[in-house]
Amino acid sequence: MQFPNAKLLIFAKAPEVGQVKTRLAPALGYEGAARLYTKLLRGTVEHVVRSKLCAVVCWCAPDSAHPVFNQFSEEYGVELQVQQGEDLGARMAFAARQGLAETDAVVLIGADCPALTEGHLQQVLSWLAAGSDAVLGPAEDGGYVLLGLRRFHPSLFDNILWGSDQVLGVTRERLAALNWRWCELETLWDLDRPEDLERYKNRP
Repeated sequence: MQFPNAKLLIFAKAPEVGQVKTRLAPALGYEGAARLYTKLLRGTVEHVVRSKLCAVVCWCAPDSAHPVFNQFSEEYGVELQVQQGEDLGARMAFAARQGLAETDAVVLIGADCPALTEGHLQQVLSWLAAGSDAVLGPAEDGGYVLLGLRRFHPSLFDNILWGSDQVLGVTRERLAALNWRWCELETLWDLDRPEDLERYKNRP
């Protein structure tokens, strides 16, 4: 592996109908939204495993029992962990803290950013290996699609309105307050709204 002292942490929900990508239901229906999420999740896992950049951990919710998660473990050797915490921030904090106790750097991603490439991940891991404390992957909607860390601090996860257009700005402010060195990728888009579907269909 190119970065043996790093881990990629994928945050994933069990692809149950009515539980994932519900904002796409007006366009796809709840079953269609679940099928699309399953496709995105499988594609993300296959992509990062085949890139052989670093070890991959799938942080699963509500547990790791879903057959899709079992497939990731059996076919790709992906480590499965169960998300812990009341909100997204707490769950990410738990995973980041545990990951950094085991390795030098972690990169947290979801499964809904088709624009995130192997090249982006390689750049993030390179920046972390070169000494950056953090890396942000800004999203067009004001959130972020990726967070890379070489250090842990709870302020990056506490009291943030997850899902709002303030997430990226608040995270930047807190990184600055910590006086950390951080880099940012180009701004990317994620697949959250019905209007994103056309771009997904027409992506390169």
